[in-house]
Amino acid sequence: MRSLGPLVESLKGQLSSDAQILMKGDEGYVEGISRWSRAAEREAALIVYPTTPEDVSKLVLFVKEQRLDFAVAGGGHGSSGASSTQNGLSINLSKMRNVTVDPVNKSARCQGGALWSDVDTAAFAHGLAAVGGTVNHTGIGGLTLGGGFGHLTPKHGLVIDNLLEAEVVLADGRIVTCSANQEPDLFWAIRGAGIGFGVTTSFTYRLHPQPNRVWGGMLVFPREKLEAIISFANTIVTLDEENALLLLAFASPPPAFQPAVLVPVFYNGTEAEAHAYFKPLLDLEPLANTTTEMDYVEVNGMLNEPMAHGLRRNLKGAAVMFPLTYSFAAEVYTETEKFLLETPDAKHTMVIFEYIPFGKILKVGQQDTAYANRGAYGNLVFGASWESQETDTKCREWCRMMAQKTKAELERRLKDGTDEITKDGVGAYANYDGANHEAGNLVYGVNYPRLAALKKKYDPENVFSKGPNLVS
Repeated sequence: MRSLGPLVESLKGQLSSDAQILMKGDEGYVEGISRWSRAAEREAALIVYPTTPEDVSKLVLFVKEQRLDFAVAGGGHGSSGASSTQNGLSINLSKMRNVTVDPVNKSARCQGGALWSDVDTAAFAHGLAAVGGTVNHTGIGGLTLGGGFGHLTPKHGLVIDNLLEAEVVLADGRIVTCSANQEPDLFWAIRGAGIGFGVTTSFTYRLHPQPNRVWGGMLVFPREKLEAIISFANTIVTLDEENALLLLAFASPPPAFQPAVLVPVFYNGTEAEAHAYFKPLLDLEPLANTTTEMDYVEVNGMLNEPMAHGLRRNLKGAAVMFPLTYSFAAEVYTETEKFLLETPDAKHTMVIFEYIPFGKILKVGQQDTAYANRGAYGNLVFGASWESQETDTKCREWCRMMAQKTKAELERRLKDGTDEITKDGVGAYANYDGANHEAGNLVYGVNYPRLAALKKKYDPENVFSKGPNLVS
């Protein structure tokens, strides 16, 4: 490996005075390469913390000139390793987290390294809210560029459907603003395939008036209640439902770590309204019930504990048609229970069916953005979580096998017919699809040809190559 001293000196002379450069052995280096999934961590030769878009531009040109591998880290919340680099240069955006709210125009301009907790807190101070992630220590960048689901999706659509503008550093170092009126092709591309087109240094989101109090929490049930839970959950995913959602999770929660059915719930309204809506579920007498009325700013922290940093993790996603059949859900439960019992190291694993009403998602056409996963279905994510590196292969193979089973079930259900938008959906949420670098056509479906053409325009040398492949 080449000597780092000259590289560091060269960089110092180019960057802002408050930008920071770290090498292995420096204080803060270990924290700088840490990621949400420990299995996604790599030892970068250099970690650079830019503070301005101009810094990012100079870094992009620098890695090109030096022929260095590089990766961009925002929240570092993916499991694919796309935000890490082995012996390359890590561009860490965590010093770029400023959020500026415009309460008059109901929008927020957020730097690319912001977390959803930053956005939620800033917007809430003005009685507003953004469509953001369901785990608030997630970075805004990765979630947005891949599509983005949140608690407000039933009412306002995907995160990308609420993106007004973005500032992007391109492969040639240019800093451009894209929106519906400026660089519209680029704006189309980053809404679903943004990882392949540049470093997004700011996002401007549409904000929405938000009632101060909402309702949510976790319900825990024994396996015997699964059929009744599914029967109720299937009533939620209607085209006109805007206030409710639930997640159906199979896991072995502490302290007993015994397999159970977990149901995180959310209602965008008062506790009384929520109790009336969720009465059939609450009447099933859960073993545990943490639901309560809360400020909206607290909602996206409900899942922070089970999704905490510190474990090795792998996410693999697929899609399930609604209404979900009890027979398929029971099969997934049985397979999950078997895996948990056979793999004690993976006791923190969760399998989650996302019951998010899709009416607003389908208001946008499949080819109106690069995101090609709009459909009358929901995400199913297999989230293996474990501690020992020796368990890596087993956990990843199990997630892959279960995703393949789910895809086969989706294809079987699609044969029964569906709507015009769903028939072109890929049934694969890129943010849940792990290290899928080879198959851009599988992730982007009908939008792949246009994306491949735009890739040649904006990044002909494939500088941004960490995501699904767009080079034909």
